[in-house]
Amino acid sequence: MSTPTSRNRLDEEGSPYLQAHADNPVNWQPWDEAAKEAAKERDVPIFLSIGYAACHWCHVMAEESFEDEAAAALLNEHFVPVKVDREERPDVDSIYMTICQRVSGQGGWPLSVWLTPEGDPFYVGTYFPPEAKRGQPGFKQLLQDIQGAWSDPEEREEIEERATKWTRAIEGELEEVPDQPSPPEEGVLERAADAAVNGADRTHGGWGRGQKFPQLGRLHTLLRAHDRTGEPEYLEVATETLDAMADGGLYDHVGGGFHRYTTDREWVVPHFEKMLYDNAELPRAFLAGYQATGDERYATVAEETFAFLEDELQHPGGGFYSTLDARSADGSGERVEGEFYVWTPQEVREAVADATDAELFCARYGVTEAGNFEGRTVLTASTPVAELAETHDLDTAAVRGRLNRAREQVRAAREHRPRPPRDEKVLAGWNGLAVSALAEGGLVLDETHAETAAEALAFVREHCWDPEARHLHRRYKDGEVRIEGYLEDYAFLGKGALDLFQATGEVDHLAFALELARAIEERFWDEEQGTLYFTQAGGEDLIARPQEVSDQSTPSSAGVAAQLLLALDHFAEADLGAVAETVVNTHGDRIDANPLQHASLSLAAATLAAGHTELTLTADDPPAEWQASVAERYLPARLLAWRPGDDERLAGWLDTLDLEETPQVWAGRGPRDGEPVVYACRSFACSPPRAAVEDALAWAADEA
Repeated sequence: MSTPTSRNRLDEEGSPYLQAHADNPVNWQPWDEAAKEAAKERDVPIFLSIGYAACHWCHVMAEESFEDEAAAALLNEHFVPVKVDREERPDVDSIYMTICQRVSGQGGWPLSVWLTPEGDPFYVGTYFPPEAKRGQPGFKQLLQDIQGAWSDPEEREEIEERATKWTRAIEGELEEVPDQPSPPEEGVLERAADAAVNGADRTHGGWGRGQKFPQLGRLHTLLRAHDRTGEPEYLEVATETLDAMADGGLYDHVGGGFHRYTTDREWVVPHFEKMLYDNAELPRAFLAGYQATGDERYATVAEETFAFLEDELQHPGGGFYSTLDARSADGSGERVEGEFYVWTPQEVREAVADATDAELFCARYGVTEAGNFEGRTVLTASTPVAELAETHDLDTAAVRGRLNRAREQVRAAREHRPRPPRDEKVLAGWNGLAVSALAEGGLVLDETHAETAAEALAFVREHCWDPEARHLHRRYKDGEVRIEGYLEDYAFLGKGALDLFQATGEVDHLAFALELARAIEERFWDEEQGTLYFTQAGGEDLIARPQEVSDQSTPSSAGVAAQLLLALDHFAEADLGAVAETVVNTHGDRIDANPLQHASLSLAAATLAAGHTELTLTADDPPAEWQASVAERYLPARLLAWRPGDDERLAGWLDTLDLEETPQVWAGRGPRDGEPVVYACRSFACSPPRAAVEDALAWAADEA
């Protein structure tokens, strides 16, 4: 009878990332009890490799080391090798990434960690080359060195002492809360915005002097602080960053949507993977920028990104897939990073029928013989349309028309290229981010986006939600549902459902948001510690139970949950607002110390301090101009509380929401003389009923 570690078991897994390693000569194990027990029985360390399907350096290390027979032999004989998809198991990733960042000062994927059989880490890194290079040890030599140290009693004792020390450090950083929590100091929003301005790259936009990532919490902080204070520099830094991302190589100028990040300060050359969460969060930021400035270009970027989501990441049933790979096959069949997206002048001329159109396209997007990425060009909007019009003796409308025609022809030509592989797992939380973005798009741009959001929400509810147990699974793939949902799944999906209610006025979406909020309180809230944990109470016994309070590639789940609970407190009988307030106060010192790192919690703290701008919209048949009025206004702490005008319908809504009493946001706010009316409320004070949204908002502005 064979032991679990005598073969590669990843062929049994649903994750496309794990399946991609099922043919490795390494006897990979999934993260499960069988693998851990095998390590204990064999008394060997666990080698834990964490990555994801669209990760470029994960592919490189796989080809160099995990497909190498000699490296595989070392791993199989002296270790229990375990593969984890970080998108499926963010809890495992968070725990071991924490120690990687603490020990080395940096992180990334692939994450490579050596663990005791009990799961305690004692050696950590990211990508290791096959042979020693630029100060990094070679992977095979490192395996031999670790195996030798493990076999030596004195060195083994040092390893175990280090593992104990590191595990305590992880527990302290991820689990602990202050003995005496205190609320954030006043002015947290302005302090966060000031920090964003002080750290901004005013030459190229964004933040940092090397790689450039979208920093969406900072953008929302700046826009909201500008709305509150009128400080022009806040808006300047926000728009400089939006412009840089829209103009540069981060944005796909042919097919829409955004890549993960750029490798340079100038936003030119991206890592070409496309993630669902980026392409949900980025259009939300551009919609906010559009409302704050009126710049139509921001609306266009959001529209094109939504089109990308529907064209390239949508499941036929309505949900959204996770990622597109950075690499695709070239003419020889070799998988090459960026192959799908980059161009030479000759390739453009072959794709575009009119020579002038091709010339304008190359000039507009910087396509040159030299290129900017391995002899080819990542498209960037490097030459203004007005300049092209002047140099070609055309008016700007003619140039835009020619560019649009050329872009469509380039896109048609690109469709004949081998496409990047797609990770077709549907993650509940990431779909929640997409639902939020599309719902906002439905409100601000076109109601069809809200219909797309509703399809995605319905898909996740059908496949991942158990209404009887009030339980959410994280992942759906090919009919299989797996993995207990994390706080981000409940919070992101709940926020999506609430935003869809705000966009449509359909009470079923609000009811689902409340169900998820109640589940958050039941499963993740620790009243004694005053915090929300990332994993459910009574879940898998890991070396730490993490909290997620800082914003990373996605918003902080604790921050989004606090925002959700604060909003739903207006509708719920339970005191959800008290939970949110306690979470903010528990982490008040962290927020004060670094409000930008904790942007989502900082925004929750700002809402807690200033309250929402409530708009109760009472009507059975709302006037069309109501939505137009909301769409054109930047209202960052807006809460749209649609309410039926008919009392019988309102009673039906209360039944749907499982409420015995009419919530305050609706109580006493019925129609007047049978006509639709709007109430604007702030800090428990409400306007008289108004027929127009603008009049109600004017009252709220006077009261602010």
